[in-house]
Amino acid sequence: MIDKRDEYEKMYRLEQRLWWYRILHERVVQAIRDRFGPRNDLRILDAGCGTGGLLQFLRAAGFTNLRGVDGSADAVAFSQSRGLDVTLLNLNDLATYAPDQTYEVIVCNDVLCYFDDAGIQRVLSEFQRRLAPGGILLSNNNAFAIFRGSHDEAVGSQRRFVRADFERLAPAARLRIRQAGYWPLSLSPLILAIRRWQAFQLRVGLQSPDAPASDVYFPGTFVNESLYRLVRAEQLLLRRAPFGSSLFLALERAG
Repeated sequence: MIDKRDEYEKMYRLEQRLWWYRILHERVVQAIRDRFGPRNDLRILDAGCGTGGLLQFLRAAGFTNLRGVDGSADAVAFSQSRGLDVTLLNLNDLATYAPDQTYEVIVCNDVLCYFDDAGIQRVLSEFQRRLAPGGILLSNNNAFAIFRGSHDEAVGSQRRFVRADFERLAPAARLRIRQAGYWPLSLSPLILAIRRWQAFQLRVGLQSPDAPASDVYFPGTFVNESLYRLVRAEQLLLRRAPFGSSLFLALERAG
């Protein structure tokens, strides 16, 4: 999504409000707390940080040692406007970024969908090299091809994943899955209906493939808060659902 300034601008405006981002950011914090407890001095790298919404959320949660990289100049500019330590960098060149620095936590959310298998293994291998002992890699990814719609076209996503993809790709990078779960199960029927309708619109020409619509928009305060509360309740009751439009992973060094 490197040249999608309009999408980055929407992200920047909505990351602190939209239910989906709020749930994802909370899930990242929970995974960090589950692993490391109350420590706030952890070295954390957000690889593919976009407009910095997660880094801002982590800062508000008390974490003090935060860095980010992203391949989009627009995204970096938005991040830096939040006062965040973010550098312009293509993830293919991550080995050149502070090459001797390691991190207790590396986050890579909704970025791997832009890589083929070889690219994913290369990026995961560099993440593995940069993890400090006992460190974790957290990665949210769009899931199940059946959910593909105009949102994927709008953000330039090349693929969707299932857990088996990472069971295949992670070992080659000397990583193993510590935790994996799909989400949001409760909203899957609604999301699936919307995405199937989007795909139909693209197929019959009701929506232009040159200007596809993304799902990054504010649905109104009442609807937004209702969706947030529903998915939040699901997260509390069912940490690892068997189905959903996203797949959240925690990985660690193998062996």
